[in-house]
Amino acid sequence: MLFERIEPLLLNVQKPARYIGGEPGSVMKDKKEVSVRFAFCFPDRYDVGMSHLGMKILYSVINRRPEYWCERVFAPDVDFEAAMREHRIPLYALESLEPVKDFDFIGFTLQYELCYTNILNMLDLAGVPLLQKDRGESLSPIVCAGGSCACNPEPIADFFDLFFLGEGEEVDLQVMDLYHEMKQKGASRSEFLRAASQIEGVYVPSLYEVTYHADGTIQAVTPKEGAPATVRKRIISEFDTVDVPEEFVVPFSEIVHDRAVTEVLRGCIRGCRFCQAGFLYRPFREKSPEQICKQAKILCRKTGYEELSLCSLSTSDHSQIEEMMDGLLTFTEQEHINLSLPSLRVDNFSTGLMNRIRRVRSSGLTFAPEAGTQRLRDVINKNVTEEELMRTCKIAFSAGQASVKLYFMMGLPTETDEDIIGIIELAQRVVDMWFAMEERPKGKSVQISASVATFVPKPFTPFQFHPQDTVEMIAHKQSLLEEAVKGHKRIRVSWHSPETSILEAVLARGDRRLNAVILEAWKRGCLFDAWSEHFRFDLWQEAFAACGLTMEFYANRARSYEEVLPWDHLDYYVDKAFFIKENEKAIAAQTTPHCRMQCSGCGVTKVTHKPCFPAALSEKEATV
Repeated sequence: MLFERIEPLLLNVQKPARYIGGEPGSVMKDKKEVSVRFAFCFPDRYDVGMSHLGMKILYSVINRRPEYWCERVFAPDVDFEAAMREHRIPLYALESLEPVKDFDFIGFTLQYELCYTNILNMLDLAGVPLLQKDRGESLSPIVCAGGSCACNPEPIADFFDLFFLGEGEEVDLQVMDLYHEMKQKGASRSEFLRAASQIEGVYVPSLYEVTYHADGTIQAVTPKEGAPATVRKRIISEFDTVDVPEEFVVPFSEIVHDRAVTEVLRGCIRGCRFCQAGFLYRPFREKSPEQICKQAKILCRKTGYEELSLCSLSTSDHSQIEEMMDGLLTFTEQEHINLSLPSLRVDNFSTGLMNRIRRVRSSGLTFAPEAGTQRLRDVINKNVTEEELMRTCKIAFSAGQASVKLYFMMGLPTETDEDIIGIIELAQRVVDMWFAMEERPKGKSVQISASVATFVPKPFTPFQFHPQDTVEMIAHKQSLLEEAVKGHKRIRVSWHSPETSILEAVLARGDRRLNAVILEAWKRGCLFDAWSEHFRFDLWQEAFAACGLTMEFYANRARSYEEVLPWDHLDYYVDKAFFIKENEKAIAAQTTPHCRMQCSGCGVTKVTHKPCFPAALSEKEATV
């Protein structure tokens, strides 16, 4: 058995519990009674992957079908990988401890671009040909992927048989049903892929030919063998009643987010022009407070977790946030469960919400003004004013808080040096307000932490057309921040090295020519690129040079509105014309109201055939 070969190696690696399986809540089945096996692969360490809600949801959805078995697979850390290669141990799944190359599906979740070399490494460890064209006509294994980065899968298209676009709860099972049917008929890989391409939400890249202009931009993406010209994402039909996990796999060792998680809403009403998730997950849908509380209770009681986190893009935008909090607090306080909230909106933060938060935590609060000046906040459509930020911080301070964390970005479109310096000036005005308050907490000292990330232009956003700042531009802005914060003892400012953000921008908006670059980077030793201790920017530069391409073409080049973008043949419900209109408004520093106030005509209702918010004015009505 494989475990007999694995067990002696575990004494010499860090966190051996990552590699043994058998955790409470894991699903075991008799493989003789299973017709389709799905290896759900998270291309990062166990500690990260086990924190991911999407994996928990799909693990539960697939395993509810008695004839299907979903098992978990994670990227082994470098120490255990070395042992695996030395002792010729293939990549295996944690439930059965059997090689993933023997599964019907090898499915990856794509949560961030810097995991791409890990995908190649995992396929190589599994003994599966890296390139789709080298896998022949045998039906299995089908190598597939979904997740947020699947919105532009072109940089890794050569490695996959198919991609799931959008939400997977229903389409994953539909594809597995098709596979089961065609497996019984003895179908080939190409026959299955042609049939799967007709399912809404399934993209088969081998059925599309990409041609290029002499300048490297895309000339056309042409479907073949009956594949649809445009592939539309899938969304689940009824969000409030969709099946959710009633039990999680509870790890033996500590993970990044070691707690129960319940989803309260999907999508976002805000329309921040930099935020990819806010557009990818449209339309906005929320669960009722009753459903949220019911699901949270069951989950906490079955897993034994003593902390519950609410998952969404903007929890405080739930239309019944206070009713939801009251319901959750009723049972979390009785059961002595800590309730954790994500970052909160400045413009809908209330004393009532603060009072409820005080009952569950006393640590500092996090808000995201994103930009240091009102002009730039209008450019990005943050729709948050300085007055709202001050009011919110005052509510927090009055309730006994003494520390606030503020999230910002640098490198945003139209940004100037004054906008960068404005980050520190805004933080200082929050400090000044603290000292001007008579009712501030006694015996405490205020501390403002400003975290400044480098802006990455992403597909399916109004800023998908903009160039990213160069390394030199980012370094200049970081030095401005460093100089501006001197003498401000109550303000701490932090930022990261820009190289990872540059590579992220390259891979986010890349085309199929990057498949060769990613393969070359992996061959040169690139792995765990999201981890600073492993990231090798120099090797990536060498890989680009070896393939005759440059990072600047992908990261630092503006796209015209007429250019064919690598993802234009994929439909995530929001029109390209809407992104163009929003980009023009950004350049003019004009804002767009959020979706509950006014429908901006993004294109979602043309697909759903119903208004997202019946009470919201249409764009036409709002301009009359």
